[in-house]
Order: sequence, then C-alpha cells, then structure tokens
Amino acid sequence: MASSPNSITMEELDLERNGRAERSQWLLHAPEPPGLVSELMSSIRETVFPNGNKFSSSVKKQPVSKTMISVLKGIFPILCLFRNYKAAKFKNDLMAGLTLASLSIPQSIGYANLAKLDPQFGLYTSVIPPLIYAFMGSSREIAIGPVAVVSLLISSMIQDVVDPSIDPTTYKKIVFTVTFFAGIFQASFGLLRLGFLVDFLSHAAIVGFMGGAAIVIGMQQLKGLLGISHFTTKTDIISVLASVWRSIHHPGRRNKKLFWLPAIAPLVSVVLSTLLVFLTRADKHGVKIIKHIKGGLNPSSAQQLQFNGSHLGKTVKSGLIIAIVALTEAIAVGRSFASIKGYHIDGNKEMVAMGFMNIAGSLSSCYVATGSFSRTAVNFSAGCETVVSNIVMVVTVIICLELFTRLLYFTPVAILASIILSALPGLIDVNEAYNIWKIDKLDFLACIGAFLGVLFASVEVGLVVAVLLSIMKIILNSIRPGIQTLGRLPETEIFCNINQYKMAIKTPGVLIIRIDTDLLCFSNANYVRERIMRCVSEEKEESGGTEKGTTQALILDMTNLSNIDTSGILVLQELHKKLLSIDIELAMVNPSWKVTHKLKLAKFIDEISEKQIFLTVGEAVDASRRSKIVSF
Repeated sequence: MASSPNSITMEELDLERNGRAERSQWLLHAPEPPGLVSELMSSIRETVFPNGNKFSSSVKKQPVSKTMISVLKGIFPILCLFRNYKAAKFKNDLMAGLTLASLSIPQSIGYANLAKLDPQFGLYTSVIPPLIYAFMGSSREIAIGPVAVVSLLISSMIQDVVDPSIDPTTYKKIVFTVTFFAGIFQASFGLLRLGFLVDFLSHAAIVGFMGGAAIVIGMQQLKGLLGISHFTTKTDIISVLASVWRSIHHPGRRNKKLFWLPAIAPLVSVVLSTLLVFLTRADKHGVKIIKHIKGGLNPSSAQQLQFNGSHLGKTVKSGLIIAIVALTEAIAVGRSFASIKGYHIDGNKEMVAMGFMNIAGSLSSCYVATGSFSRTAVNFSAGCETVVSNIVMVVTVIICLELFTRLLYFTPVAILASIILSALPGLIDVNEAYNIWKIDKLDFLACIGAFLGVLFASVEVGLVVAVLLSIMKIILNSIRPGIQTLGRLPETEIFCNINQYKMAIKTPGVLIIRIDTDLLCFSNANYVRERIMRCVSEEKEESGGTEKGTTQALILDMTNLSNIDTSGILVLQELHKKLLSIDIELAMVNPSWKVTHKLKLAKFIDEISEKQIFLTVGEAVDASRRSKIVSF
C-alpha cells in the first residue's frame, strides 16, 4: 500500500537520524582551542604584521626580500604611502603642516606651563613623539603632541610626590620616568591586544571626565590671566575658587599698574602680545613673561630616568593611569576622523605606535604625548592627506627651537592661559551628555559621576569614579544575563524570543531557553540555574499539570556562550541532575569549541550523552518530538 505524502518511512527517518548524529560529531570533534602561548603569539603577529596570521603561513612562499618589505610595512605603515604619493598630496600636507605648527607651537608652550614644566619641554614633546608616530601610526589626520588633560594629570599626580616649585629637578626626572612607564604600558597593551583595558573608560565616563577636566583647567588659568602670585596646587574647583577669592581680597598680591594688560591678552595673538610687552616694558611693572626658553634640539634625558627610590610605586601608578587616559583620547580622536574619511584604524597598532613614541620621548626630554582633538580638527580642516603633515609640523617646530626661541622671551604668561582656554570648549560636550541621558540612564550616572569627581575632588578621584561606575555597569550586566524563552516563528525554522515576537509559537512538551551571555562563570552561574528552574516551574503552572503540556525536554541554546568556567560546569551538572529527578531530559545546542572542550574534560558530555548535542535548535526540537522523550 502506498504511503501518504506526509508520512515518513523508516529509511528516511534513519537517514535523518544519521545526518543529525554526523552534525553533532562536527561539534564534539572540533579541534582543541589554541593554548595561551599560541594566542599570545597570534596576538603579536596580528598587531605587528600587515596580514596578521596569514603572514606567517605565506612567509615560506615568497623571497626573503619581499618578506622583509612586508614586515617593514607592517611596522612602519608610512612605507605604504610612497607608491601613490604625489606632489599634489605633498602640497596639501605642507599647508596643513604649517597651519598645524602655527597652533602647536603656542599650545605646546602653554601645556608645558600647565604641566608645571619649562616652556621648551612642550616644544620638545612636539618633535620626537609626532615624528615616531608618523612612521608607526595608521591615522592620517591625528595630530600628536602635548594635550591639556594629560598635562593636568601629570601636574596633579606628580606634585603630590614632589613640589615643582621646591625641587624642579626631581620633578622633571619623575615626569620623564612617568612618560617612560606610560609608553611601556601603551606598547604592552597593543602587543598583547589588551585594548579592552582602555574600554573600561566608557564613552559616557569620558564625556563627564573631559567636561570636568576642562572646567578645572579653565579655572586654573585664572592664575595667569589675573596675575595671581600665590595659587593652590590642588585641582578641585573649591580650592581654585578659594585661591581666587583670597587674591581678590588681598590687592597686594595682584599687579597694580598694568594688571589690565594680561587680562585682555586672550584677545590678541602671541606675536602682538609679545611685541606689546616688549614695547611697553610691561615686565618691569609686574606682568609675568615666559623669559628664557632654552633653544636647540631635544637633549637626552636617558640618564635622568629614576627606577629606584621611594617614588617608584607612585611613578608606575601614575604612568598606568596617564597611559590609559592618553590612549583613550588618541584612539577616540583617530577613529572619529578615520570614519569621516572612510577607513579603519587598528586600535592595537595605534597603542604600539603611541607606546614607542612615548618611550622615545622619555629618552629625549619629552613628557607624555597623545592625539589632540583641537589640533587634529585643524589638521583635517587644513586639508591634510597623510601623516606627512605631522612631519612638516615637526620640522617647523625644530626651526623654531633653533632660531626663534629668543623672540618669545617677552611673551606674557597670560597669553598661554588664553591659548589653553580657547581649546577647552571642545572638551565640554553638553549635547552628548544630554543624548546619554536620553539613551541610557546608567551611562549618564557614569558620566555625571566622573564630572563631579573631577570637579569637586581631583582628577584622580574623577578617573577612579569613572572606572568604578563603568565596571559596576559591566558587573550588573554580567551577573544578571538574559534568559530567553524561544518559540518558532510561523512557517519558518527560525526560533526567537517569545517576549519580543508575540507570534512565536511554543513547541508542546519542549522548553527552549537561550542563555544570553558570553561567559557562564562563578558570578552568574547560580543566577542562570535559578532562572532556568523558574522557567520550568512557570511552564508547568501554565500547562496546569496536564500530561500533554508537561515539559519533558529542556533545550539550552548555547550559541551566544563562548566560554565557561568550573563553576558554570558545576551548575550545568546540578541542573542536569535536578531535571532528571523531575523526568526532563536536557539537550544542548551549538556550544562553542572552548565550551565543548571543557565539558568533555569534565565528562559532562558523557553524562548527558553525545546524542543530546545538536547543531541547531530546529534539529534539537525535531529530535525531541520524534523520540521517546516527548509523549503525545
């Protein structure tokens, strides 16, 4: 007798079962995941070489000369420019570089003053670091040099150890040592692909931190603008305002005759203000000027690095914090402008470039350099094509160091304050803070926490608050992962969250749950088990305890689960035993190779049977329906 079109013969059923069994073996016999050493070497290859791990497999297939060229291009991306670099591009880079230098020179001097260093150290920092980055960096627009936030961090953190007004020599040595450690940390982050550490400063936290830092920096410039002789060394807004208030009520501390001159200095250019001071001899009447700026190229500071003594711990900690903040700012700036131009920069390679440039800077009288948003915007607007604009800027700064430093003798300190102030509005992003409030209230909490921490305590406290709030958000999300009940969309083989897709249909007798977390570990495993058992209980209550509706199979979709620890495995074992005690079979769908490897080592696969491992949810459901697990 002929079978109906919808009936399934035993031969077809056997073929389908054999197919499912074969696909399950694909999961169970996948290669073992790479070990720690292999992952480390893979990370270094991906960071250093242009084609990552593909490079190592192709080395033997090409001549040694081509191999060396590929290696050099991976380390020095600037070599890739020469093939298509034309005179028209150089013209644009030349004009952008000269424009960039016109802003970088006065800003560098001003930021050195903010970092409590002599003016020439700001110019030194605009020579070696941007030159190194031009050869090793991958961003075409980013402008490298000293920046306001890092300068403030250096002065606020290091002056707690050594007061620059009392012992400027030791202070300078510690600054160089902090720069060295910052470079070491940055390069290590890149080589070991630890860029996630930078991400602990979330976007919201950065917005708040930058806003608070901008206000503090601006308030501190009142010392230069108002000619205050004695000013607080603290960075919180209360201490700064208290110093200004005391100055106002003690007129003897202010300059009497030409006090108005430095107050209007922000309105005039550096050249005009210097000329004006020179012609009127305002320095004789109490107007503070830069005075001598040491000219010449960067002197070596290798002998000044201090790797011993009681300050070493504080120096290393400062280097780590400053390294993370500098990387965060640079990568954010680089990626922003790269997206406008339609290309991508590798964050890990950027870290390596930043690290080596700061290591080289610490050996050549520089302090920590990074990407500047204001100068990068100028560089971009001026039409830069490549990093050659940074090289043009470096050459211009070198010429200034060699020939023109004497001309800056009469530059008033107030003009430096005005230059810093002019760069600060770009750091305060009220619109972005409002957007964060609208989109995510927890993110806004991190934003306002970082802002208030910087404003009313110190830069370090603001950073700690920013990081802690960001970590707390991560912890809250990780310890309470999503547990989704899945159903089949009508006339499809697609299984979706029944709460999101109301048309999704549950399979009678089968409870399908997706674990929505990357890692099942000690922090969330018990919560996952409790949620799953609650789903089982709720399913039983909905069915009213009837034989037809009773859950007889639980399918765990582990597609989103990439790793598991021993606590997670223990919870799965406990869950399996609990389900068996109430006559429910456990099946798993698409565990990753790391999860599968660990479950095999723990012999959990043997406990549930290899037949209960499936490649897709659909296969697991069909197998449950057609087996003796579910009765109809």
